[in-house]
Amino acid sequence: MEKKSNWQDFKAILDQYGITKLYHFTDRSNLESIIKEGGLYSWMDCDKKGIKITKPGGEALSRALDCRHNLQEYVRVSFTTQHPMMYVAMQEGRISNPVILEIDPEVIYWKSSKYSDSNATRNDACVGENLDAFKRIHFNSVKARTHFDLTDEEKPYFQAEILVKNFIPLECIKNIKNFGIPIPSKPKVLQSKIPYTAQITRNTPTAFIFLIDQSVSMRRTTSLNGETMSLAEAVARIVNHQINELVLRCVKMGDTRHYYDIAVIGYGEKAYSGWQGELEGRDFVSPEELKNHPYTKIVTRKETRTRKGLQIKEVEQVQWVSARHDGNWTHVHKAFEKAKTLLDSWLAEHHEHDCYPPTIINVTDGVFNGTTRDNLIQQSNELKAMFTNDGNVLLWNIHITPDHLEQILLPVSKEEVKADKYSELLYDMSSLLPERYNRPISDLRGDNTDERHVAMTTNTDMSTLIQLMDIGTPTNISQNQ
Repeated sequence: MEKKSNWQDFKAILDQYGITKLYHFTDRSNLESIIKEGGLYSWMDCDKKGIKITKPGGEALSRALDCRHNLQEYVRVSFTTQHPMMYVAMQEGRISNPVILEIDPEVIYWKSSKYSDSNATRNDACVGENLDAFKRIHFNSVKARTHFDLTDEEKPYFQAEILVKNFIPLECIKNIKNFGIPIPSKPKVLQSKIPYTAQITRNTPTAFIFLIDQSVSMRRTTSLNGETMSLAEAVARIVNHQINELVLRCVKMGDTRHYYDIAVIGYGEKAYSGWQGELEGRDFVSPEELKNHPYTKIVTRKETRTRKGLQIKEVEQVQWVSARHDGNWTHVHKAFEKAKTLLDSWLAEHHEHDCYPPTIINVTDGVFNGTTRDNLIQQSNELKAMFTNDGNVLLWNIHITPDHLEQILLPVSKEEVKADKYSELLYDMSSLLPERYNRPISDLRGDNTDERHVAMTTNTDMSTLIQLMDIGTPTNISQNQ
């Protein structure tokens, strides 16, 4: 591609600010087409070439604005992985599993490239093709972590753009090989890779994070296997049981294999590690550490299926997490913050591997407080936007209650939440589950559909919570690795 005659002046500015990558967000379902067609085309070029965009990031209004500003033939790339419009597209349902494509900054030097100091369709945006236009970009602003870290005056400049005419070829998408889809020598011949199918091995592990509401309302009483206890105690027993099941899945020939990392985060007024005993204060721990360091053991009742039907038997159960209900607030936003910090490090360590994506399961009995609805949606979208080569992080939100109310279980559309504001919030906060979850969900719901389900429930009883825990922690473990 022909460069501008003064391209080295552009490079000097990038070097000054340490900018080595540009970014373009898209839905994971678009990757096959991008690879097949040999790169990223503008939406207008896609229309001309008959390329179908499975999940377009822009809607009719954005296309109209592009046309008004004569930008319909440009691919737009940014300086940030946390683009506000990505979260808008997630919230509006235009994309559900975003991935961030890393673009070689070489595209900046191309003769036909343009530069905008903010969203190029803003009426006050400064857009141009020369070095002066490039210098108008607020480089200190685009290097902020998110636009929330900026003043209101600087926020528009966080969305500065590089506008690439017509097409960005595959060789300029630096991480295109990281999504598990083979890159053929002839792009039109393509063997697609289905997300959420990676085998779990010691070299390609996954992660589970349990978020447990431990606010004061969790002291309300419920029933579990015929015993009366607090919601906090019931949830602790169910989470402990599920952790033990996960550990047992790792035991092979007397060896406890490191197939995944597990974290428990309790939250009330604060968010904190939920581990007790020798693991107290830890974040992620391995199955072997859990096996070797139980906190305590208790005798509980367990529902067991026998020839005579369901029977309740007393069993000994390992405990790593204790029941708590002493939080005066329900600050789930702090738990989300802690979970994101853990996943930032975990994903950085495993970003080059074909790992089944981490799962977050949030169990709560009530309405969150201490933050705004918009902030919760933003936080949950940030979590859902995190990804491995195999898929996006899966965020479950399970509302439990001791009352006998009608349950909303893993809906396939927003109509199922029946305009209940709290259920709508959980719906918007939760992941769209891949099809591999459909069969166990159909068994639970008693129906059968090919549509994908959203990972949320309301008015869940303890029996259903046990089933949801099992559905939410699938482990397609390789038997030989």
